[in-house]
Amino acid sequence: MFFREVPGLSDLKNTLIQSVKSQHVAHAQLFHGPLGSGNLALALAYATYLNCEDRQEDDSCGRCASCVKMKKLAHPDVHYIFPVAVTKKIKDNESDAFMPLWREFIDAHPFGTLSDWLTFIGVEGNRQGNISAEEARNVIRKISLKAYEGEYKILILWQPELLNVYSANALLKILEEPPAKTIFLLVCTDANRLLTTIISRTQRIGVPAFTETEVSSYIQQKLGTEEKQARHVAYLSEGNLGYALELAKGEGNEQHPWFAQWMRHCYRGIPAFGDMLKMADEFDSQPKEQQKGMMEYSLSVFRDLMLWQNGVEALVRLEGDELTFVQNFSKVIPPERLPLITEELNTAFFQLERNVRAKMIFLDLSLTLAKLLRK
Repeated sequence: MFFREVPGLSDLKNTLIQSVKSQHVAHAQLFHGPLGSGNLALALAYATYLNCEDRQEDDSCGRCASCVKMKKLAHPDVHYIFPVAVTKKIKDNESDAFMPLWREFIDAHPFGTLSDWLTFIGVEGNRQGNISAEEARNVIRKISLKAYEGEYKILILWQPELLNVYSANALLKILEEPPAKTIFLLVCTDANRLLTTIISRTQRIGVPAFTETEVSSYIQQKLGTEEKQARHVAYLSEGNLGYALELAKGEGNEQHPWFAQWMRHCYRGIPAFGDMLKMADEFDSQPKEQQKGMMEYSLSVFRDLMLWQNGVEALVRLEGDELTFVQNFSKVIPPERLPLITEELNTAFFQLERNVRAKMIFLDLSLTLAKLLRK
């Protein structure tokens, strides 16, 4: 990955490049940004620049042996830790066993999310990825060795939020006493879930969500999407470039039919209890990140409903079935209930993050919405 492959973020890129030029590279850095941001892509580009043998003014050269190996994620001095889970094909629970799939994933989904990754490797049901203490200890042993080729030994740790207490403490020990010329790049979406002792030992690098203009321009250049469609996709994605790419390819439109069906059942109320229960079972079987994505989509639709009911239709940039749904549904929902509905959705999202049983959350939420949707 190179800086030129990450859209926008010019000031942030320049800050990272200048840290190398001035030889003020912090030994532990935390790239934190929302889902679908450039946090992982920037960390990879930074790692490439750190070991580039012919650094250019604003990027790696892309030609030297180090850059070629980094492009393939095969540099011997760059190590990776990321969440994994046992699958039908891979029974080992450590990152090394998943490296071939990791390389394929980054190539195909450079702005992908944890949910995308777990789906990509074939994790079934609501099994979650994790980073074991043994995983952390193994990488620490590797990091302790002398560099083979590059100027720096680098560890890229994706989703450190999923470190358990034991693996976090193992990592903390080496962060306190890092080997010379060793760089730790932690990449997360929710820094609040990290141990404060880990955060205090890192230099924080906030990576903002991509702007609509950046998303629109990127998918036009990358996929050849028409400008009007690209702008619409950029609006729907809310800065999540990975999701925008799925939408532009026609792979990310499953949430609206699901949401519309759910709302129909909720509006019918108790007579549709059996349908709500069935949807709760289906919801429970999905990966956690997909469950959270469904809640986020639901919140975005209700925000658009509020805009529509308050006479600011110009700010609702939906099209097709989604726009028709908002227009029709806004006629039957009492306006004073919308803030209560969004509050319930936010509560459900919070509970999902705290590992409350998804089926219970969804069924309780459905029954609550059934009461709120009726006049």
